[in-house]
Amino acid sequence: MSAALAKPLRCAIYTRVSTEYGLEQEFNSLAAQREACEAYVTSQKHEGWTLVPTAFDDGGFSGGSMNRPALQQLIGAIDAGEVDIVVVYKVDRLTRSLADFAKLVERFDARQVSFVSVTQSFNTTSSIGRLTLNVLLSFAQFEREVTGERIRDKIAASKKKGLHMGGPVPLGYDTEDKKLVINPAEAETIRFIFRRYLELRSLTGLLRELRERGLTTKISKLRDGTQRGGVPFSKGPLAYLLRNRVYIGEVRHKGQHYSGHHSPIIALEQFEAVQTALSEAAPSSTTRINTNALLAGKLFDDRGFRMTPTTANKAGVRYRYYTSFALQQGRREEAGSVPRVSAPEIEQAVLDLLQQHLSSSQNPEEVREDPAELTPAIANVIVRRDSLEVHYIASTGEEVAMSRPWTSTKR
Repeated sequence: MSAALAKPLRCAIYTRVSTEYGLEQEFNSLAAQREACEAYVTSQKHEGWTLVPTAFDDGGFSGGSMNRPALQQLIGAIDAGEVDIVVVYKVDRLTRSLADFAKLVERFDARQVSFVSVTQSFNTTSSIGRLTLNVLLSFAQFEREVTGERIRDKIAASKKKGLHMGGPVPLGYDTEDKKLVINPAEAETIRFIFRRYLELRSLTGLLRELRERGLTTKISKLRDGTQRGGVPFSKGPLAYLLRNRVYIGEVRHKGQHYSGHHSPIIALEQFEAVQTALSEAAPSSTTRINTNALLAGKLFDDRGFRMTPTTANKAGVRYRYYTSFALQQGRREEAGSVPRVSAPEIEQAVLDLLQQHLSSSQNPEEVREDPAELTPAIANVIVRRDSLEVHYIASTGEEVAMSRPWTSTKR
């Protein structure tokens, strides 16, 4: 068939490389793939093949995922009927997943789009072509899985030798040649944190002092140029830091600890003393879970912070409180006007307000001998310095707002 009679077939070239290395070069792997594909399309000009001007290039994306910008753009063009043939340098440039490839071929077939691999000389227009592609992709997926196993084994072996194998760099260290090296300024911060915790024996008190000094989490720069970290500590990250054995020269892998190649910042004796203090300060399970807290999840201070059940033991007597989340995180200045309140006191005040509402209610379904039975219908309670506001869902489904003057006797 001559070029004049051949039906025009619009060809879209798709290229991909897994890493960003070398992409800044004038002629890189993407360019090499495209050049080979363009030459192949040109050789089929007599069949009516014409090149789509849009470049579908994915640089630095794994073939194991479909979440690639250029691939999604290509799929959009196929769905819009703008492509007749997809041309790739090798099959695994499109995908390394057999399941993903099956979905793509099904999508191609639905749009009557052919798929051509330049170096493997076959396409999906025939049954033998599909069989060959499936076999080839099976081996590509096998190779990918074996490569993944090798990488995991290498990481495990390296960590057992005490090497740092990527991931967030802990405060107090930098990385050089894949090894942790001490950052002198940050190391002083780490020493201060461990020393002060042993003196204060309180995460809340230590958090407050760290905020006053302007000490924050480690600042790290990501590949895309954005910055992570540099924020005030909260209880979780601070407790994790104090338990991190990297500061005594160890690395962790799958629950096991190994001697690292980096220098410790904290002496073993001081680290173990901190672990003992943390364990002694940790609340028991019975203290942490308070089934008697009627307003758990419903109580808020007047700055919007949730007030959660807490306890304290004084002279052998256990006292219950509701404490603002901001206060628990050492941010007393951010908490509301009532950062902590006696649990029995606030619960009784809310029940009294409910009782007052029920006594004047015209709906007999709402009347209860014990107003505590209606606490599940409480939407939320807001505590202010001089008043209490209760939002309650009536049996009709209507939200009722109630308030009363109130002053806490314990803060």
